[in-house]
Amino acid sequence: MTTAASLDWQQAIAAAFLDETGTVRSIEFDVVHWTGHLAGQHVDIRLTAADGYQVQRSYSIASPGGHGTRIEITVERIAGGEVSPFLAEEMVVGDAIELRGPIGGYFTWEPKDSPPLVLIAGGSGVVPLMSMLRTRRIAGSRVRARLLHSSRTAQEIIYRNELDKHVAQMDGFSLVHTLTRGAPADWRGEARRVDREMLASHVFPAAQRPLIFICGPTSFVEAVADDLVSLGYDEKSIKTERFGPSGEK
Repeated sequence: MTTAASLDWQQAIAAAFLDETGTVRSIEFDVVHWTGHLAGQHVDIRLTAADGYQVQRSYSIASPGGHGTRIEITVERIAGGEVSPFLAEEMVVGDAIELRGPIGGYFTWEPKDSPPLVLIAGGSGVVPLMSMLRTRRIAGSRVRARLLHSSRTAQEIIYRNELDKHVAQMDGFSLVHTLTRGAPADWRGEARRVDREMLASHVFPAAQRPLIFICGPTSFVEAVADDLVSLGYDEKSIKTERFGPSGEK
């Protein structure tokens, strides 16, 4: 949950980087006074130029929920963006930024939550959902979970290798990919935009009362949520997080 302390700005030091795709980078930060977070929460990041100009953006936390002093975010480079190009291309180990958080309490999941878990992501909307999956794995939870992840191309699938490893654990997690801009000849997933038919095929039945999290661009989230309601899923069981056309919240 968001607290007064979590809204105080503090220094975060870049500690490690991992290129997830050609335009997406994960960054680990050391945050000395970090008090822990829940899977699904986010942080605000603030950059200050030499002339005093400041800009801030919100980024979902990718690391598993819990306590510790290191957190991870995953950043997609947005052409013309004020923050993501620096984070995704220019930042190096040891660089300092300002950060505050964790923020948010609605779009969160904890291992104690027992209903089947459905995660639906559009592009980089998979970031907070990966935090949930990482939290589930570390906790040893065997709650049935399924991720439906929509990406433009196979090369743009974020966390692809890690997700395959989650499937290999055979602990009740299953994965469905769909590509919207062409699929390779050996592709075994879906190859179109997420629609009502795809949801009916891959989401756990409404009678099982799954807990559903949807994250992605606003139009994607709204269309998926509307389709799920039309299929008989309870609105109260559907939680959404969205971002604008720029990809930066």
